[in-house]
Amino acid sequence: MLYSKIEGSGKPLLIIHGFLGMSDNWKSLGTQFVADGFQVHLLDLRNHGRTFHSDDFSYEIMVQDVYDYCQENSLESIDVIGHSMGGKTAMLLAATYPNLVDKLIIADIGPKFYAPHHQDILAGLNAVDFSKKPSRNDVEEIMKNYIPDFGTRQFLMKSLYWLEPGQLAFRFNLEVFNKKIEEIGKELAAGLVFEKPVLFIRGGNSNYILDSDLDAIKDHFPSFTIATIPNVGHWLHAENPVMFYELASDFLK
Repeated sequence: MLYSKIEGSGKPLLIIHGFLGMSDNWKSLGTQFVADGFQVHLLDLRNHGRTFHSDDFSYEIMVQDVYDYCQENSLESIDVIGHSMGGKTAMLLAATYPNLVDKLIIADIGPKFYAPHHQDILAGLNAVDFSKKPSRNDVEEIMKNYIPDFGTRQFLMKSLYWLEPGQLAFRFNLEVFNKKIEEIGKELAAGLVFEKPVLFIRGGNSNYILDSDLDAIKDHFPSFTIATIPNVGHWLHAENPVMFYELASDFLK
């Protein structure tokens, strides 16, 4: 069963994090949606956060996990927000189980194929040798050689935890990601369609959703609209949470 944090009461709103993320990344925004009258479910996908680790890792399997979570929690009519890998998971969930999902918000990812592009991040994570019992500062110094962007490093450091006194570890399953990184970029299969309302929110400085992608998005999501948050990149919800919340809240209402 997926680990989750559930807050509030009302219409269920599932929030699905991106690759190497976890439910905690959405804690502040989740609180705002609770105030809007939603029962917010912040999920940790398999191999992330506090959810179990598994050698099986694909969008189909992650969608089955989320569907099983909904069944276990008697959720019959949900709205979903998904960022990046979580957005791809949300797209496939909605197209596979259209009766389950009412409204969908996709943050800075399209249904197309994305070539592997996390090589520097994986190299930085793999360079950390936990057998040497590094401190948090040591871990960041090692990653800095591979990941110069401060914001990206801070995002990754959120998954660092004390496995036992004096012994740090990453919560995510780096071993499986090394083997199955190509799964992250896989496209939504042709012919999968979700007719209900979908809002795509992209970052103005991000190249994940291009204008040239919009026709392909419409093939899968004929009732989609798109909004752009200026001057932010791929982590748009963290870089401008105020505008992200306003766009998402207006759409969900």
